[in-house]
Parts: sequence; C-alpha cells; structure tokens
Amino acid sequence: MSHIDGINAPLKLIGKSLDRLEARSKVTGKAEYIYNLVLPGMLHAKVLRSTVAHARILSIDTSAAKAMPGVHAVITSEDVRKIIPDPYFGPAFLDQPVLAIDKVHYVGEPVAVVLSRDPYIADEALHLIDVQYEELPAVFDEVEAAKSEIVVHEALKPSGTFPDLRHLAGKRNTNISMDFHVRRGDVDKAFAEADHVFEHTFHTQQVMHTPLEPMVSLAELTATGMTIHTSSQSPSFVRMEIARLLGWRESQIRVKTAFLGGGFGAKLYIKLEALVAALTLVTRRPVKLLLTMEEQFYCITKHATTFRIKTAVTKEGRITGRACTVWWNGGAFADIGPRITQKSGFTAAGPYDIENVSIDSYQVYTNLPPAGAFRGFGISQVVWAYESQADIIAKTLKLDPLAFRRMNLLREGRPQATGTPMKDAALTQVLDKVAERMAWDKPFDHGTGRLRRGRGIAIGFKACVAPTTSMAMVCLSADGSCFVHVSTVDMGQGSDTTMALIAAETLGIDVKSVRVIHPDTDVTPYDMATLGSRSTFHMGNAVRMAAEDALIKMRAMARELGIEEDGPLTATHVLTHQYRMQAGNIVGVGGFIPEYISPDKTTGQSEQITPNWMVSATGIEVEVDTETGLLRILRLEDVVDCGRPLNPKIVTTQVTGGAIMQLGASLYEKMDFDETGQLRNASFAEYKIPGIHDVPGIIGAEAVDSIQHDGPFGAKGVGESGTYAVAPAIAAAIEDAVGVRLMALPMKSEEICRTLHAADPAFNEESEL
Repeated sequence: MSHIDGINAPLKLIGKSLDRLEARSKVTGKAEYIYNLVLPGMLHAKVLRSTVAHARILSIDTSAAKAMPGVHAVITSEDVRKIIPDPYFGPAFLDQPVLAIDKVHYVGEPVAVVLSRDPYIADEALHLIDVQYEELPAVFDEVEAAKSEIVVHEALKPSGTFPDLRHLAGKRNTNISMDFHVRRGDVDKAFAEADHVFEHTFHTQQVMHTPLEPMVSLAELTATGMTIHTSSQSPSFVRMEIARLLGWRESQIRVKTAFLGGGFGAKLYIKLEALVAALTLVTRRPVKLLLTMEEQFYCITKHATTFRIKTAVTKEGRITGRACTVWWNGGAFADIGPRITQKSGFTAAGPYDIENVSIDSYQVYTNLPPAGAFRGFGISQVVWAYESQADIIAKTLKLDPLAFRRMNLLREGRPQATGTPMKDAALTQVLDKVAERMAWDKPFDHGTGRLRRGRGIAIGFKACVAPTTSMAMVCLSADGSCFVHVSTVDMGQGSDTTMALIAAETLGIDVKSVRVIHPDTDVTPYDMATLGSRSTFHMGNAVRMAAEDALIKMRAMARELGIEEDGPLTATHVLTHQYRMQAGNIVGVGGFIPEYISPDKTTGQSEQITPNWMVSATGIEVEVDTETGLLRILRLEDVVDCGRPLNPKIVTTQVTGGAIMQLGASLYEKMDFDETGQLRNASFAEYKIPGIHDVPGIIGAEAVDSIQHDGPFGAKGVGESGTYAVAPAIAAAIEDAVGVRLMALPMKSEEICRTLHAADPAFNEESEL
C-alpha cells in the first residue's frame, strides 16, 4: 500500500479520541522521571554562579569550601581542563565553557562546583568560595549590541553542526553570530509607488520556560564508558556532543531519558550533561546535578526581540511591499539561536501574498542569560509584530481587520517570501473558522461606563524545521504485542500515544498491545530532537515506514511458509508456524528525512525551504477596567491546521495548553533586569505565570478539515500552534475596547492603565458619566 493509498484508506483508530497510554502511570505516581533517580555512592553537585555580567576572573579561592566537613570536592575549570583540554560546547557555536574560563559573560554563568553526598552541605559550601573579578563593560540591548564595540566573545567558533555557519569561523569584533536575509522583488520601488507606507517597531521580552520538572542530569561511569541519565529533549545529540568533547566513540556514551515534566525547548541539545560528565570523570563517582527553579532562569530563556517593520499598501488595502528587520537577543551563548534567526526569520513578512519583500534577521550576543528554543521556535515574536501592524493598517484604512487579512492571505500554490510554494496550508480555512467561532459578523457589545469590552483576531504560521532525520524500529512478537523503538521524548505532549497509534493503525492491531520504548541511545535509533512540532511529521512517518517494513517482511515469511492470506495476517500466526512455538520477532525499520533545498546565501530563496506549514488563528474577547487598566480575558478561540488530527483529544489539549502558556508571555511574564544585568525576579514569588484564575471562562480549540499529503495518515505537528497569534489578538481586543495600541510585551494591566491615561487623561472621567 502506497503512502497516498494509506491516507485515503478507511481508518480504524486514526481520528478517534483515545486516552493517553501513560495516563494511569502518571496519576498513580508510577511514571519514571530522572528527577527521582538515585544511584549508590552518588554525589550531589551545586553550582557557584557569576555575580557580575562581564568580567575577567582574577582568582578563585576554594580552600575554605574544601575544608568544610562533608564536602567531597570543589571543581573549577582548571580541574576540568585536565581531562577535557578544550571544554567548550554548543549546538551552533562552541562558545559555552563547561565552567567559566578566564572570564564570565553574564550574571549566573557557572564558575565552580561543590560536590557532596549531602546537597545541603554542598549548597552551604558555595558561600565559602571567594572569586575576585575585574569588571568589564557590558551590553544588554540587542540593537545596541549589534553595533557595539563591547564584544561578548573575542572570536566566533562555529561547531560544524550547521554548514551555513562555517564561514564565520574566526570572525572577530562582532556580536552578530548569525545574519540571514531574504530578498524578493523590488522593495524600494514598492515603497516609492505605494499609496500608504506604515512603519513601526515592536518589542518582545525575555522570558523563561518554567518547566515544573527542573533540569536534571546524572552521569555514571560504566564498564563500557559512561551513562548519562538526563531530562533531555535530544538524547541523540547529547551522545554525539559528549563523545566529541571527551574524544570518545559514540558507542562509549549511553544517554537515557524518561518522561519529562515539561520541556518547551529548555531541555534541548546540551545543557547540564557536559558538566556532569566532567564531574564524574574527575571524581570517578556518579554525579547528579538538579537545578532549582531559580537556577533555571540562568540556564536558557526565550529571545527578547526588536522588530522594525515597514509596509507598502494600496488604497484598497493590498500589501505590495514589506521590509522587516529583526534583532534576536541571544544572550551570552548562541545555543540554537542561529537556527531560530533563520527558520523563523524567513516568515517575518507574515502569511501574506507580497511580491516585494526584504527581511534581515540578526542573532546578537549580549551579556544576559542565553536564549534558545522556546515553544514556537521564535514564531510568536514575529507574529506579534506583523499581526499588530496588520490591525494598525486596517484601522487606518477603515477596513475590517478580518477582511484585510482575507484580501492578502497566501493561497495554495502561491510563493511565500522565500519562493517556496504554499502547499497544504489551510490559511483561509483557519481564519474563516475562527471568525465563525467568534461570531465576527454579528453585532458586538462594547460595554458602557467603566468596563469596556473588545475583540481581536490574528493569524500566524510556522515552517517545520528542516532538514532533520528521524529513525524508528518496530518489533513484532509472537504473542501479538509490538514494541516501538523511537528517540522521541514524551514531555507531556502525548508522543508515546501518537507513535503507538500510528504503529497500531499501520499494522492493524490494538493500540493497547503496543509499547513505546523510551529514548535510550543503546536501544532506540537516532532522532534529531523533540522540538519545533516536528515529531508527528518526522518520527510519525518513520514509525509508519518501520511498521510497513515489518508487514512486508511478515508477508514474505508467510509466502515462504506457504501460509495463505485468507484473512488478516498476524505475527502470531506467522511466527508460531516458523518456529513451532511462541518465539521469534519480526523487525521493521524506517527512516525519514524530507526534501529540503538550502536557501540562497544572498537572497534566501529556495524552492523547498520547509516540508510543511503549521497554521493557527486566535480570536480574543477582553474586558478592560478603564480606571485601573485591569484586563480580563473573557473568551479565547484557537483554530489550527494540523493536517488530519490523529487523536483529537490530544490535539485539543495541546492547542489550549499552548494558548494558556502564551497568555503568560503576553500579559504577565518578563525577566526584569537592572542596569548591571542582575535579574530581580528569579522566582515564582515575583515571576508570574498563568494560574487557574487567569484562564478565560470560555476557551475553545478546533482543527480545520485538512490533509498534509506527505504526513503520516495526513497529519503534521500541533504542539506549538496554539501559541502563535495569542498576543496580537489580545492587543487588538484591548484597542477595540479602549482605543490604545500597545507595542511591547507583556501587556500588563499597569501598562494598559498608563497608556490609556497618557493618551487621554479625561477618558476615565468621561467613561463614568
């Protein structure tokens, strides 16, 4: 059966709402997490962090800490370099030392580690370490850093993982670690001939992922090398990077994960693993590093951005040209920021059919905590800008914001800004459906007096990260059970259930007979990472192919045995005939990498820059207290295109979960730094995330009827889609309610109040008349 036939064939399991396979183990407390792992003789690590944003390290005195009873060892970079001569790591640039070497780059950078059997003793001993610094000038703003003479790193050191960064090797005197450009048509001519030109600057803030299971890694030496137990979203990459750091073969490194208590991009690539590997080699003992919630603020964050957008528009409202410049605040280490700069940067013009486009996207080093992947992979930052401006344009031209978007949306087959034709992207359907759910064409009560109501709508899209590879193995047993070996990490998104569902549908067996083996690099095959909503599409295709391979092998075995296929062929029937008992296995393998054409280095043009597009539109209704600025979200509707929903129950929870998470970044969350780079609010006591009382009274989610023709059973990813358009829809609703336009996130109630009364001090008095 061909892949297309599989999409069109009658389905028994796909499309039905099934409970998650792991649900019972989680609610009964039996689910495994690395957080709970304890090994015999294990040492606990506690990290001393830099107290200044940029400085040379003059000395580190560890003598008092070493003398404290119960302290096993105190480790600095001097100890690390005895076993790892060049201890720098990172997915894009080798810019992050295992422990600070010669200088520190931000407040919170690891400088030294105390090891003890008792974590409380290790934590107390940190206060006995004396570090002397010579402070250096620091730079914190992304636009300023792009042109500053204050340089965070003396030279750029690409890791070699991404070929398009290799030309930057050795480049000096710059904080720009990635610049990506798109050029299409003649933007200058479009502006010169436009009836209207709109130019605005929008800002987003630095926020933290706040996974409720903190980052944790544990390393131990074994007879064959080293095993690292880690709450990682990318165990395959961890194995490769640790092997590179140590100069070992990959076969000497084993990486194991379990369920993750949330990830959202925070636990991607390599985070704590390099440090625990080094500590284990120094001490020859198992070492566990478990971060506190406060420490997570200093490990990885979401990019703050500045986005300048200039748009040419006809008097009828047709967009004819757009120039976008985006600066991404990457913090002190690049992490995966250069990929975000490109993969989200090329969508900065929005999901609109624009003949003339110019995009400049810059990843910039600063002396703040590092920024990397965050749920949405940079998309929520760019959607905030282009959709906010869409409302400004529509209001100026006296157009309905929905009609303005409909007029300009990309259609099937039309080229996106990079030249890649749109395919299987249900932009119009998604926008129309959210408008229907919001009753957009019906009269709307804006309220009177002190409480005013408004509504807004916005749409965003995202390219699937490419090129990336996923491998899978399906093993059928003689009792009819099935094992699916994948390195996709289940961190709450329900991937175990999804992969089991795909295997069961392909094989024609009960999903409850399928067991998904959690990532273990000695057992499960390679997967690039669990990120960017890629797993359903990439690993889902690999699992389908592995199951189909198992079926091919089973049918071949049946033919050799002379078994006639009177009805459905089963592994039990074939294997018991082959081995005359319940024995043996049938193993299928599958690998998937989609077609991808690298963009032109000058113009960013590519005929195939992504294998698929994920789409989401959001509708919001708000109520604003004009005296205090207090904002209430009354209604939130999110509509997505995820191809065919494999399990509608999981799709709904992923969409609503993403939307609620983005409420935090839209309204409450902001890492608050002072002028020296000190973080003022690194705790949940001062850093607010959405609580149950912040969830709208009405919250809806729906997937439109669509098919991703090269996806497994017509599906594609959905884990991030609910986040894309929440912020600009809220901003539009606020403006609809009280007439003020906010240009920066978060949109806190005090900012609404300040902006409202600055715009019209008499507004509140009039509202009470």
